[in-house]
Amino acid sequence: MKFKQALSARDLAQIIGGEVIGDGNRLVFGINEIHKVETGDLSFVDHPKYYQTCLNSAATTILINSKVEPPAGKTVIYSDDPFSDYKFLVRQFMPFEPQHLAIAPSASIGKNTIIQPGAVVGPHVTIGDDCIIHPNVVIYAHCVIGNRVEIHANTVIGADAFYFKRLPEGYDKMLTCGRVVIEDDVEIGACCTIDRGVTGDTVIGKGTKFDNQIHIGHDTVVKENCLFAAQVGVAGVATIEKNVILWGQVGVSKDLVIGEGAIVLAQSGVPKSLAAGKTYFGSPAGEAKAKMRELAYVKRIPDLIERLNKV
Repeated sequence: MKFKQALSARDLAQIIGGEVIGDGNRLVFGINEIHKVETGDLSFVDHPKYYQTCLNSAATTILINSKVEPPAGKTVIYSDDPFSDYKFLVRQFMPFEPQHLAIAPSASIGKNTIIQPGAVVGPHVTIGDDCIIHPNVVIYAHCVIGNRVEIHANTVIGADAFYFKRLPEGYDKMLTCGRVVIEDDVEIGACCTIDRGVTGDTVIGKGTKFDNQIHIGHDTVVKENCLFAAQVGVAGVATIEKNVILWGQVGVSKDLVIGEGAIVLAQSGVPKSLAAGKTYFGSPAGEAKAKMRELAYVKRIPDLIERLNKV
């Protein structure tokens, strides 16, 4: 999330009651969690296991619960509870806006775009030209829809990220201030759910086509001309390269890459990155031919056992 205007690290520290270590005049242009952080951003860390990852990231201001010396070119803001203070900053700079009309007055709708009855378009949404938004589609605040996009009934674009911190008393939800960006010539089937980025963008690339009942997790990037069949589920922060096909009920784990042109056959589970240009099957997914041979061998096991028992 980018600020409307840059703020100093000292200004942000004063808002949350934190302590600046280093250059308090350092400008902060936005806030981002670690997966999407860019130069000029503030990010946070609250566990020693991840201190160095955050301190050495692109973030130039780090909200942290340890009084550490900042690396060169960075500023530290000390806080007792970085997670809660980070959420406080999200509330300050992107507060929730109640909506009283089906199409928010601040939404921008392009030429020849059709919004069917029952659809809801949130504040600051942008929808391009020649789109069709079918009944009961919900598009949350700040999402961006390109040109010639069709979104079928009961789909939800931009719901909150599934992102929680586990505490002894329960789960503490990370506030979500990112967007969903759907590029030109995309078709989204019925009853799909595409979650917004935590602080950045979930992106559906140009020309991609989704069947019904597909879920895309926060901060995932699906690139151009992909094809997903029904009930595909993709976890957060995955990258799906161009021209990938995921057939029905494929499950994709978080924070991995599926290479360009890969094909994953139905009901496969993808726990780690896959190379480009190959066909995969199984759970865990492997190259399809090898997995099919494995299944053939498995079918022979009862016969082999019977032979051994006769020896």
